[in-house]
Amino acid sequence: MTDNAQAQKNTQTNTASPSGMRGEIEQKWGKFSHQEIRALKDNADLVTQVQSKYSLDHEEAKREVDAFANGRQL
Repeated sequence: MTDNAQAQKNTQTNTASPSGMRGEIEQKWGKFSHQEIRALKDNADLVTQVQSKYSLDHEEAKREVDAFANGRQL
């Protein structure tokens, strides 16, 4: 497969539905739309969004995201 074909396949996969950690976010925190998950920039952004959507204080949201991410980054 050419590099261009692989890039196109990756783009199609990424826009069809979230995969990897982003797919897991969708399963764990169901209040997020596909668009919101795609727009996440990093784990700190995820903490802010979880805090807002689930009415948690910052520290609780950070603990949840840290436990979920287990060292992984978006």
